[in-house]
Amino acid sequence: MFVLLIVVGYLIAIRYFPIIGLNYIDNKKELDLTTLIKVDVRDYNESYKNPVKGAINVPVAYLKRYYLEIPSKNLIVVASNRLEKNVGIRFLRTKGFKVVGYTITNEEQTVSKGNQLNKETYC
Repeated sequence: MFVLLIVVGYLIAIRYFPIIGLNYIDNKKELDLTTLIKVDVRDYNESYKNPVKGAINVPVAYLKRYYLEIPSKNLIVVASNRLEKNVGIRFLRTKGFKVVGYTITNEEQTVSKGNQLNKETYC
């Protein structure tokens, strides 16, 4: 029973606990693509609807198969949610890639303007 609890705890930790030491990078910023590579780990359908300029699209489900096609430079991971971000970054780090930041597309934030709360979507 104790072993099962440890295994379940480990599986939850690698999926949902945030990764320490990464910076959120605004997707609207122009980045120096000579030193940084954007890796889009979103599903093909999502990346087709909302493409990220200059990104290599390798969904999380295909990372194990196609990680060798990613250049070994500093990486920025583009994900659609925190689960994709965590799983993708942890996998890339175990394969020896240096992930320096991430961006999450379609993230909503609640913003206070005057006496009203508004939800803004960031792409």
